[in-house]
Amino acid sequence: MDHTNHHHHAQAHPGATPDLTRTALQATAHCLAGCAIGEVAGMVAGAALGWSPWPVVALSILLAFLTGYGLTMLPLLKARLPLATVLGLALASDTLSIATMEVVDNALMLVIPGAMSAPLSSPLFWGSLALSLFIAGAAAFPVNRWLIARGQGHAVVHAYHPH
Repeated sequence: MDHTNHHHHAQAHPGATPDLTRTALQATAHCLAGCAIGEVAGMVAGAALGWSPWPVVALSILLAFLTGYGLTMLPLLKARLPLATVLGLALASDTLSIATMEVVDNALMLVIPGAMSAPLSSPLFWGSLALSLFIAGAAAFPVNRWLIARGQGHAVVHAYHPH
């Protein structure tokens, strides 16, 4: 049996599936951490400045992508990989996961009545943001699992991370 292709190996041995699930959970948690940092920063800044919902969403998405990519890039840069390689790996590994989280998270924030206009001191603001991030992470998990099973997504950078 050819063990060089992890995807085929996982299919041939159902016991290998928990490793795929665990890796997808770790990738999703990693991505969610990066997205949450940027998303919260954008939502808080936009709310504090009294911006209307669409500029807040735009800022949150921008910051979520920047922090998400940044968390992926840091260990790769510490491993002294060339910047062009690090950028390519971050884009290849995180883009679909971050995009999934951002669509779900921001859509929920926009449809929860009053969430985007609630003051920073409001439980509605923080509860809506926490709920939307939780659901966004849940939505990104199957995306990450699917990508990793095909040797894409977080699997692209996994070989560069120290074990």
